[in-house]
Amino acid sequence: MNKEMSHEEILEKVYGILNEEFEIERDDLKPEARLFEELELDSLDAVDLIVALEKLFGFRAQEEKAKQLRTVDDIVHFIIENQKEVKEQQGATQS
Repeated sequence: MNKEMSHEEILEKVYGILNEEFEIERDDLKPEARLFEELELDSLDAVDLIVALEKLFGFRAQEEKAKQLRTVDDIVHFIIENQKEVKEQQGATQS
């Protein structure tokens, strides 16, 4: 992932994954939607979601941080943080 994506771009991509991979209706997808209680994901879905995010956004998720995800917006902020970490690592590697 070369270009850092905006919050809105990431949110749309996350909505796409949740809609396509987990057949969650777009109308049910809101930033504050709770993954387990409202969107009815289970622990296996959570693992599949992390794998899909890693593939789409090109990073390796830290397990402890991934376990803390509770809402759609948590996912967006998680991806933004990972973008920053990847960018910092790339900068350090190029130095």
